[in-house]
Amino acid sequence: MLTTENTLALAIDFQARLMPIIRRHEALARRAANFFQGCRILGVPILVTQQYTKGLGETVPELADAIGEHEHIEKTTFSCCRNDEFRGRLGGAGKANILVAGIEAHICVQQTVLDLLDSGYGVYVVADCIGSRFKPDRAYAERRMERAGAVLTTTESALFEMMVGADHPRRKEISSLVK
Repeated sequence: MLTTENTLALAIDFQARLMPIIRRHEALARRAANFFQGCRILGVPILVTQQYTKGLGETVPELADAIGEHEHIEKTTFSCCRNDEFRGRLGGAGKANILVAGIEAHICVQQTVLDLLDSGYGVYVVADCIGSRFKPDRAYAERRMERAGAVLTTTESALFEMMVGADHPRRKEISSLVK
């Protein structure tokens, strides 16, 4: 079960030169911004990666704003887990569950999810916050990740699961995000 105490959110490579080529990128950016803003409201820590920033640019502004102050992890490996800084920050967070969002679903997201599962984490892929250039790539990545043991979820489902009940003090803020 996802709780605010046992969960970390991961934003994989939502970068300026990558986003425009992703299928339905505008809707993806809006949904991911809502998701990360919700995580921030609930106090869930967020790790941010950028793949070869010099070539692919910074995290897109709407997501950077939603995430709030952060220091991205620079990587050149497709799986975040094959990056020393990422492994150190992930281990230092001490969380059992990882909520994964990012691009591209069939490359960096999928490889990271498979490695996180192999490392014993509970992995939840936020399906409305992942994207690829082509629909089949995303669809097959979702199938593979789920078959490997990842749980597919959505922004609204994950945020409300972490709130537990309607008496959560931040419920109205979260409710307004997902409308």
